[in-house]
Amino acid sequence: MRTHLCGIRTAWTESLVAEVAVGEIAGAMAGADVAQLVVFFSPDFDPEALSAALQARFPAAAIAGCSMSGGIAPSGGLDHGLVAIAFPRQRFRIVSTVLDAIDHLDVERTATAVRALRRTLDPQGHDPAPERPPAGYRFALSLIDGLANAEETVVSAISWALDGIPLVGGSAGDDLNFRDAVVLHGGRTHRKAAVLILVETDYPVEIFKSDNFEPTGTKFVVTASDGEKRIVHELNAEPAAREYAMAVGLDPERLSPMSFAAYPLAVKVGGEYFCRSIRRMNADGSLSFFCAIDEGVVLTLAEPRDIVASTRAELARLDALVGGVDLIIGFECVLRRLDAESRQVRQGISDLYRRYNVVGFETFGEQYRAMHLNQTFTGIAIGRMAADTPPGP
Repeated sequence: MRTHLCGIRTAWTESLVAEVAVGEIAGAMAGADVAQLVVFFSPDFDPEALSAALQARFPAAAIAGCSMSGGIAPSGGLDHGLVAIAFPRQRFRIVSTVLDAIDHLDVERTATAVRALRRTLDPQGHDPAPERPPAGYRFALSLIDGLANAEETVVSAISWALDGIPLVGGSAGDDLNFRDAVVLHGGRTHRKAAVLILVETDYPVEIFKSDNFEPTGTKFVVTASDGEKRIVHELNAEPAAREYAMAVGLDPERLSPMSFAAYPLAVKVGGEYFCRSIRRMNADGSLSFFCAIDEGVVLTLAEPRDIVASTRAELARLDALVGGVDLIIGFECVLRRLDAESRQVRQGISDLYRRYNVVGFETFGEQYRAMHLNQTFTGIAIGRMAADTPPGP
């Protein structure tokens, strides 16, 4: 357990019995005035039992969370267990909501719900009062069912309605089982749903994204796909798995998550490349992706850069921006973890996360502003020193 200078407490456990795990977390939080508890949990737990245990132990706190494909804690990566972040009432103002049926999202209704939530931070409906921090001290966290295939629509609708409040988040996973992703909110478990948390704080914050790949000259045109199901049947008018495997020099029959982590694909948007990671190879030779892929899209084969060096540079940049990082809430693609393991550099990443107090979970996708991403590390850095008076314009 750690108590951070900003007052947030973080705790983690590898216990897989709900009552025991929650008891350990509650013990670590003893004496804290918890306004909002955010938890990330492995699919080993029964989510209903976990939710009930959390409600019993933290009756005065709002609780939100999601299932994960691995946890991130200052002690290192957690393959299984429970990670908890407790926001205090002092210097933090937090509101949240759940968005259901995201696989059939009503964009207008979602935007209306997000605007209403945003207004609860400013009940009068105007700009922050003088005693409150400026908009730069606000951020939004999204936790989205990563098996609902809806992140692009959800993130677009949320970002539109947030009116400039920066958004980061992660897609709930279940290791690499692809069977059941769950979000928690208000004492209930939800599937095909998303949780949105808005935070206003007196501490400086900075959202970020970091990746470790660069494009090559190898291109693929998506010539047959099912965008709704995120399945690509053909690349360059050839069976997708075979065309991809031939380009990277692998046996099509032996493609695995490790292969997809080592040889990512990217799409160019607005002059910048973003990963579009492969989830799995299907029996018919098609490829399922973690993002929507439409016909006609040009995918570029990317090659990894030094993941430790790129992550170190990004964390150092954040440290300077916020006047010293106190805590980072991070969302990291599970494929980044696999890539780091295959290159035997996971310990180097863990050392950096320990140094900068990174806590979070490994995802089926990451959100950054209005984008849904893959094979990326996104998050929010919180500085050590509160602003006693709001900075000038």
